[in-house]
Amino acid sequence: MGRNGTGVRAASESSIEIDFAYQGKRCRERIALKPTPANLKRAERHRAAILDAIEKGTFDYTTTFPNSKRAAQHALQPGDAMTVESYLSAWLDQQAHIIKASTLLDYRKTILYQIIPAFGALRLSDLKRPAIRDWCQKLNCSNKRIANILSPLRVALQDAMQDELIDANPLFGWTWQRKEAPAREDDIDPFSAEEQAAILAALDGHGRNLIQFAFWTGLRTSELIALQWGDIDKRRGVIKIQRALTQAADEDETTKTRAGRREVKLLAPALAALEAQKPLTYLRPDNRIFLNPRTGEPWEGDQAIRKTLWTHALKRAGVSYRRPYQTRHTYASMMLTAGESPMWVAAQMGHADWGMIRRTYGRWIPDAAPEAGQKAVALFAAEKPGIDPGSKTKSTA
Repeated sequence: MGRNGTGVRAASESSIEIDFAYQGKRCRERIALKPTPANLKRAERHRAAILDAIEKGTFDYTTTFPNSKRAAQHALQPGDAMTVESYLSAWLDQQAHIIKASTLLDYRKTILYQIIPAFGALRLSDLKRPAIRDWCQKLNCSNKRIANILSPLRVALQDAMQDELIDANPLFGWTWQRKEAPAREDDIDPFSAEEQAAILAALDGHGRNLIQFAFWTGLRTSELIALQWGDIDKRRGVIKIQRALTQAADEDETTKTRAGRREVKLLAPALAALEAQKPLTYLRPDNRIFLNPRTGEPWEGDQAIRKTLWTHALKRAGVSYRRPYQTRHTYASMMLTAGESPMWVAAQMGHADWGMIRRTYGRWIPDAAPEAGQKAVALFAAEKPGIDPGSKTKSTA
């Protein structure tokens, strides 16, 4: 049992081995100390403290020897034997087979550059809400940004709890909130009819067809560039949105949300754009509708559209720059201003309900016109005695 029965011995020129029994098993662990007489005495005192903790029932193997291969065997729960970094790294690898490539890329960036630098060295079971809350307090960003940062950690910890690695998810039922100044005005800045005409006049061929179709369908860029000719149902006058292609993905993925899988009505300008595009791409083997005119190949993402097509078109048109996503906002504002049902607009744009439309585009929903409600009065009240169709109240005559 080590040097002179002390339970410690020189294991190498730079380490000392401690020998002790724990949970009915003989354990040997090394500590990084040069085996000098003084250090051997120090190791004996350390061993004595271990034996005392074992006798009192307070010994924590994973804390005392965090890098030991035996730590997992003696951990009170599996989360004691792994760090936040090791768990999240393995969790990210698992997610590659479950979530979309674009979502995985966002998760990976957040975890590698935000979460792991802050908490990676902690044992998984030691990651608690107070530490997370204190960290959030120091972040110089909005509540929304902090929520986005915590989102992958919240999901990962929920998985860890379900896998019985930890007892509870410290983020469950909790969201960081700090008092913020009123939000700045949103960036929704749709193009007027004149601006749309100028932009389209500055384009031709593939580019013009793509942008005209975007203005009149409200599709997300990722949905636009994934469209195939087989998605068109000309007889019913709709196009089926069932896939998306993002910058991070090598192949088509599902739409952003379940509601994103939808049918969009082909209004006349959108249908005209498809008819103009048909001679250009209809016979392609890959069935893609819209192509990059510079390469003759499918678009790889929104960045290429912005850099090679969109920015130049706006300059030539003399229109103030807005990002390509404003074509989606333009569609919504046109539909709502014209009096189309917000519920219908929500369905066309791939929202599960019209709450998003109300919050985002409320100012384009027309106020009730003076004649609002009169159709119902004419239909249901005009022929009933005692009701004046031109009044809100019953006649007292």
